[in-house]
Amino acid sequence: RAVSCRLACGDVEGRLEALFGRVRAIQGKSGRFDMLLCVGNFFGSTSETEWAEYRTGAKKAPIPTYVLGANDQETVSYFPDISGCELAENITYLGRRGLYSGTSGLQIAYLSGTETQDEPAPAYSFSAKDVAELKTSLLSTPNFKGVDILLTSPWPRDVGTFANSAGEIDTKKCGSKLVSDLAASLKPRYHFAALEKAYYERLPYRNHTVLQETPQHVSRFIALADVGNTSKKKYLYAFSIVPMSLMDPAELVKQPQDVTENPYRKSRKEAQKTKAPLCAEEEPACQFFFDLNKHQGKKRPSDEKERGNSQPKQAKKPPQPTGPCWFCLASPEVEKHLVVSIGTHCYLALAKGGLLPDHVLILPIGHYQSVVDLSSEVVEEVTKYKSALKEFFRSKGKRYVLFERNYRSQHLQLQVIPLPLDHCTSEDIKESFIVQAQEQQIELLEIPEHSDITQVAQPGTPYFYVELDTGEKLFHRIRGRFPLHFGRSVLASEALLALPQRADWRRCAAERAEEAAQA
Repeated sequence: RAVSCRLACGDVEGRLEALFGRVRAIQGKSGRFDMLLCVGNFFGSTSETEWAEYRTGAKKAPIPTYVLGANDQETVSYFPDISGCELAENITYLGRRGLYSGTSGLQIAYLSGTETQDEPAPAYSFSAKDVAELKTSLLSTPNFKGVDILLTSPWPRDVGTFANSAGEIDTKKCGSKLVSDLAASLKPRYHFAALEKAYYERLPYRNHTVLQETPQHVSRFIALADVGNTSKKKYLYAFSIVPMSLMDPAELVKQPQDVTENPYRKSRKEAQKTKAPLCAEEEPACQFFFDLNKHQGKKRPSDEKERGNSQPKQAKKPPQPTGPCWFCLASPEVEKHLVVSIGTHCYLALAKGGLLPDHVLILPIGHYQSVVDLSSEVVEEVTKYKSALKEFFRSKGKRYVLFERNYRSQHLQLQVIPLPLDHCTSEDIKESFIVQAQEQQIELLEIPEHSDITQVAQPGTPYFYVELDTGEKLFHRIRGRFPLHFGRSVLASEALLALPQRADWRRCAAERAEEAAQA
């Protein structure tokens, strides 16, 4: 089984002697590489003198070199055939877009130029039409799983979402949305880009939705700096790769420990919504059920009779606490001055030592340990409280985040904390939870849209759960230790409320009279 050793390079900008000198040195030390893949600007404003020696054959590249096309009008003339051609011995221009298949079976997708809105695109750019045609040609291949390598000059927009920092590069503003869309669809094992004069090796990200899809291979994004830069940023990257087609499927889909969520998930979701706007109306009676152990979902009707259960569900009585409970409403331990509202099965109370003055708790009146233990009538009233709180907070220009920690607690507490609408989006909130979870080796998974927590966790299972007022949900099954203040810490962090000093409720206690007035 042939392992291919490759080199990838950032913007050359005509510095051919510096590049090939470095390549010769690396090959002298590490052995021969199969090819050199160049992204970004291969030519620059001062290329002509050095290039003439290679073009005429006076000098030869020491390794088969494959380059992308022009990124500006000034360098278009270096590429005589826009569809791809040999530029000099051992130096090949791949073309505007397409798939290069090596003799080993390695598949390299490429897209030359920078993004434009113009149709037709100039010779140094690509348009939405170019990307759509490239996607269609590859995705229509039978049993398409992805490509081994993707080469683009611009970075993909939002590549830093859920990831390690890209330094001075703002990945929310930098790069191309079309490249993000292309990377999300082609699922490259390696994606190389340049143009930003920066080196950034992103943590690997997954290409499947956990709990909904079978595991797939991960993708690695690497941005490379410019050749010979004075800051000594990395511009050459060596890597070994076995073509996907030759790999054992189980080995291919192995997930590294530092794998993150897919950074393009939001754009993919938006694309799916525009593609299938009728889904919700077509299947009003369908629900998504899955088994957490199998990691595979299946649709089936949620109608009770079709499940073979025509008997109405008996309301179960809540279990009795084993000792004094601070949250059972009938208990003498309850601090009743904090109570805001009492329903039939639930009540609303101000949080003691709240993160914010309007931080509240939804609690069952009877003794239930977690949401998954609740009877149907209690669930119904919890839902009403959530709906009322959403309406109330939205009227104040806020959105709520709800979380539950079913770990080292004996009575269900749904913590509800409002955040300013103009301060952060639901994506910002999810990203903060997922990134800070990753930093603490906590796997926080998104629960599928049409599912709820009772389908993921059995009664008695320790877990941490987040729900936004948009209905989006995150879940972590606790299997060992878990930081008790994790939910508060994320919301208090600089990325969201910037109140790190209030992460621990014990430091936020107020006088009883002040609490009563606020309630």
